[in-house]
Amino acid sequence: MSAPAPLLVVGDALLDHDLCGRAERLAPDAPVPVVGSTRRTTRPGGAALAAWLAAADGRPVTLVTALGDDESSACLVQALGGRVRLVRLPLTGDLSSKTRVLAEGTPLLRLDDGDGRAGGVTDEARRAVTEAGAVLVSDYGRGTAEVLREELAAAAARVPVVWDPHPRGERPVPGVRLVTPSASEARGFAGDEPPEGAGTLQTAARDADTLVRAWRAASVAVTLGGRGALLSHGDTPLLVPSPVTAEGDACGAGDRFAATAAGLLADGELTESAVRGAVHAATRYVAEGGARAVSALPMPEPPAADAEPTDDALRTAARVRAAGGTLVAAGGCFDLLHAGHVALLQAARRTGDCLVVCVNSDASVRRRKGGGRPLVPVADRIRVLRALECVDAVAVFDEDTPERLLAELRPHIWAKGGDYALERLPEAPLVESWGGQVVLFPYLDGRSTSGIAEKAALSPRSAGPAPGRGHR
Repeated sequence: MSAPAPLLVVGDALLDHDLCGRAERLAPDAPVPVVGSTRRTTRPGGAALAAWLAAADGRPVTLVTALGDDESSACLVQALGGRVRLVRLPLTGDLSSKTRVLAEGTPLLRLDDGDGRAGGVTDEARRAVTEAGAVLVSDYGRGTAEVLREELAAAAARVPVVWDPHPRGERPVPGVRLVTPSASEARGFAGDEPPEGAGTLQTAARDADTLVRAWRAASVAVTLGGRGALLSHGDTPLLVPSPVTAEGDACGAGDRFAATAAGLLADGELTESAVRGAVHAATRYVAEGGARAVSALPMPEPPAADAEPTDDALRTAARVRAAGGTLVAAGGCFDLLHAGHVALLQAARRTGDCLVVCVNSDASVRRRKGGGRPLVPVADRIRVLRALECVDAVAVFDEDTPERLLAELRPHIWAKGGDYALERLPEAPLVESWGGQVVLFPYLDGRSTSGIAEKAALSPRSAGPAPGRGHR
């Protein structure tokens, strides 16, 4: 597994504060709630949040943004904690900050301060854009994209550029690989009224088609909140649904979506795969606590070039537990993925906020199933599992049973098929030792890897490839 590619983030940094408390009464002098027992948290916002999230994926990140000598700028630099390389532009005025007041997690009020804007460009910033292998423009309407527009237009002609637009910001430069407006933003940018009776998807598709042409963009992905995203290249759109319904604080989910999509395009993924990964990441972000969990999450070390998928699974598990989410794990060989496997994994994912699949290594499968197995090597099995919308991460274990891996993951739920109903699973005492629970799910009868393999072996072979097909 290669290390994530570097990413350049260009945009307007903000400083975000949350005042979280309890509201149990109204004020005596006005019909407004009194929020008490407050706890204040501070985190990067705007382009700085997008850069922070990209770095949290283990990716080298450079952030080009406007910062000044004011207190908010200094606080933001401290909040970033050296996790991203900063290229500073001059800032006129004070850095913009916003403060949310929340009661039991529900926002009641937002206070905005600071009207700072990018005051110019530097040679270092120009070089950063010129030398970048992939760029995310996180535009919050405060001038950074404007002062670097010429350099960004040149970058869009040679490398992947993702543009996360803002109603008060610049229109994307021509030739960007992907633009990521929300449904309401796309509606405002497109301007024309949708046909009477048009639904959300119809409107989003119409708006995306309009914007692809108006912006001369390669593609537009309209984010639809909990429904996923609608991707358009200017023709029939592709709906990428959320793998599950995630309830929680959605503040920053758009930044998570854009940062993931830009990172995956930097890694060489196709646009469709990048959008699918971004929907997954944004859903997981909300499920894990959203923006309020950001400051509590540890930053991983950048993975080595030969890093194993298990490392990513362990980091994912740690994030879910830190945010108070429910971690689900399921295990097996998954040699030939069939409908029974998929039903189990989908049901398991619905019981929690994240699903880690524990897969037997090739050596482990051979010991369990015999010399003719596995039919599919572990690298391919991992890739197929990761392609499922319901799977958040995959981990590999080399032993006959997954106890050692489970002890590291410490899932809240260990999911198994109902065909184990009459057995006492050897890993059950371990899972129960940290308060976890083994849960059985209905088993689809008649589905098995062995049965599929035997049927395939008995099927008559064709004398040659079918006309017009080079592979079977």
